[in-house]
Amino acid sequence: MKNNGADTFSTTPSQFYAIGLNYKKADERVRGYFSISETAQRQLLEDAKKEGIRSLIVISTCNRTELYGFAKSSSQLIQLLCSHTHGTVEDFEKVAYVRKNEEAVSHMFQVGTGLDSQILGDFEIISQLRNSFKRSKSLGLLNAYMERLANAVIQASKRIKNETDISSGATSVSFAAVQYIMARVPYVSEKNIVLFGLGKIGRNTCENLLKHTKNDHISLINRTKVKAEELAVKYNVVVKDYADIQTEIAQADVLIVATGAPHPTINKELLFLKKPILILDLSIPRNVDQNVAENPLVSLVSLDELSKVTHDTLAQREAQVPRAEEIIDEVKTEFLTWVKNRSFAPTIKALKSKLGEIKAGEIDNQRRKRSDFNEQQAEILSDRLIHKITTQFANHLKDDSVATSESIAFIQRVFQIDAETYE
Repeated sequence: MKNNGADTFSTTPSQFYAIGLNYKKADERVRGYFSISETAQRQLLEDAKKEGIRSLIVISTCNRTELYGFAKSSSQLIQLLCSHTHGTVEDFEKVAYVRKNEEAVSHMFQVGTGLDSQILGDFEIISQLRNSFKRSKSLGLLNAYMERLANAVIQASKRIKNETDISSGATSVSFAAVQYIMARVPYVSEKNIVLFGLGKIGRNTCENLLKHTKNDHISLINRTKVKAEELAVKYNVVVKDYADIQTEIAQADVLIVATGAPHPTINKELLFLKKPILILDLSIPRNVDQNVAENPLVSLVSLDELSKVTHDTLAQREAQVPRAEEIIDEVKTEFLTWVKNRSFAPTIKALKSKLGEIKAGEIDNQRRKRSDFNEQQAEILSDRLIHKITTQFANHLKDDSVATSESIAFIQRVFQIDAETYE
């Protein structure tokens, strides 16, 4: 669109914001401060409703924590985020970003299509966004604007995945972890691998291990054993008791931790090692205490280090970015056109109602004055004129070169109409 987007949003009582932090400026430690569990996300949304916020989503992954929604100010969302995490406003401001209106829309498109991911083209993020939208909708916190935006971002993501090769190579943290292991652990198919934690990243890692390493020495450990047993049946792997984790680690060549706990689940006190072990921490906040590195037999790898594994495929992926950007622009323009049209729809409805009142008054006047007055013909002619007049105004407001908010204000002033009752 030709305008800067200001008119598109100016008729809303609140402004649309995206606030958050990600891997670009916030390291794993800081991202851990602002990580939000699903339970905490739900509580944050409930508290947002009490504050009068009508539409909001929360997303918290290993690489980012973000809030998208309508608020009186960005500080309202920042305070809400900090009150439900271990981070402070001061911590946030050092590494954060705040996007408003059309810039916030553009940011969500970049995130949802994997162009803003630590691993370019990571399509796991769109399922996380989709879940966030579903959660907010179930709580009555997803207005028509954000629901339309959600569908637009999902549409762009699907098109990019189907129409470009940006998803070639390593597309996720779990795949990057397996690539790292295969590149650095000789005879990996013969090694003992322990996977601790079976959330989404843990399950994806298990799939990638089986697919690429051809290893049949993979053991699963989870605090909830039933969950591990269900996965074990599906993939034909071994389940070990959580109570035996110390023994399993001692026998392992590789330990992958994806537990998603708020505090470290692995520390040096658990390690009784007689041989070298590679430990990969796929969790945010970190679930492997840094003190494990004090043991000379330990090689510890973090999420940020894993992102470097994908450099070999980056050139191929980056070549696909221009086409991905084109797809985003196409879908985003359609969305912003819908938003702009929606912004003046109440005014057009109010105008039509006002002209209808004028029509009714004039017809009633002519009916009393003329005995031969053809009311049916007058109704048809008047309705056609009203339709043509309102269509002319609508086409004027759709023109990208027009200052929409000023034109809306002018129409409302001239015809003395209140559009709020038609929203």
